Amino acid sequence: MKIKNNQLGPVTGAERIGSLDVLRGVALLGILLMNITGFGLDFWAYVDPTVQGGSEGYNLYVWVMNNMFFEGTMRAMFSMLFGVGMVLMTSRMIERGGGIEVADIYYRRTIWLLIFGVIHGYLILWTGDILFAYGLYGLFLFPFRNTSPRKLIAAAGALTFIGMALANYDYSKKMKYLEQYNISQTYKSEADIPEDIKKGKEAWEQIVAEMKPSPEKVQENTRSMHKGYADLVLFLAPVNRFMQSTFNYDYNPWDILAMMLLGIALYKLRVITAELSYKSYLIMAALGYGIGLSVNYYETMLILNDNFSIESFHKTGITYAIGRIAVSFGHIGLVMIFCKLNIITFLKRSLAAVGRMALTNYIMHSVICAVIFTGLGFSLYGKLQRYELYYVVVSIWIFQLIMSPIWLKYFRFGPLEWLWRSITYKQKQPFKRQKAI
Repeated sequence: MKIKNNQLGPVTGAERIGSLDVLRGVALLGILLMNITGFGLDFWAYVDPTVQGGSEGYNLYVWVMNNMFFEGTMRAMFSMLFGVGMVLMTSRMIERGGGIEVADIYYRRTIWLLIFGVIHGYLILWTGDILFAYGLYGLFLFPFRNTSPRKLIAAAGALTFIGMALANYDYSKKMKYLEQYNISQTYKSEADIPEDIKKGKEAWEQIVAEMKPSPEKVQENTRSMHKGYADLVLFLAPVNRFMQSTFNYDYNPWDILAMMLLGIALYKLRVITAELSYKSYLIMAALGYGIGLSVNYYETMLILNDNFSIESFHKTGITYAIGRIAVSFGHIGLVMIFCKLNIITFLKRSLAAVGRMALTNYIMHSVICAVIFTGLGFSLYGKLQRYELYYVVVSIWIFQLIMSPIWLKYFRFGPLEWLWRSITYKQKQPFKRQKAI
């Protein structure tokens, strides 16, 4: 059905919920705290600081801080908000008299996001792209738009529990490989090792080769990231295939989809619209941080005390979801208190503007970092220490906090938001703001 008079078109400024924009802005900027290691260091340095970037002094402090407060939490909040976006978009169109075309518009929007994710990963060179996963699991959300909060929370909990069970199974399997590897070392000759022990030994050696790459392998990867555009596309293509296939299906249903459903529940319960009392948000923050930081401290100390062993990283995967979801609730509680208070309003406006331009700002992270770190620009990949990467992060934050409100003063949407809306509604959307007469 052709849309007339834009009656089912994008949300207007008056219809926006300020707390959601602020929370989205916080999550968008916070995601860069974790993604920056993927932009500037070897793939496995994201979790293991001994691989590249330094694991002592300031570098260690940065790793600990991220592990305690930010690992997985900003992604969780961003995923929650994606689920909320589906409810807001579809409910608003239905209220305006939309019928079957509501589903048509929603699924077209989501499929375009899948395409953006492919372009972002393969052509804009960010192997940590989240858009493809959001597009894929967003396809499952539409039937949940009218589901009660209780059922949504139950579904999110069930998915999270499945993920934890799979992490426990994966840990047990890998520890079996380690046990077989240790047994294989007791044999004097390779030919004497039983076939089942040999297979376990080879599996463990492959895990070690991947998670603890040799300095030579790290340097080889670094040199590859300093090459030209065509070489970069080809070099990163296998990683993109892995991230958008195997990793996506093994991990993201229990991570991204679960948080999308939880976000819808929190919206329906008025938690992330800043409508609850200060006391409620204080309790939410206290419980979230109390539980989450306790779990994260246990995981962090386990890894540190075991000297960043492969075993410790896999063991912490079992409790990972508990810590990150709980700390995410702590963050949400604080952000909602900030939204309710009449303080630092200029920062609130800037964060909301960043959130309103989330797609543009997210892709901008990749473009800026490609210029800074790869052979397309300054080739700083692998050359900065971990803590030095955060000079780049703070610079991008300042730039986006300043430029986003300025842009929205003259334009209705960010450029990519405008493109996404135009192709979603199959109608060119007004871009520039009308000047007051």
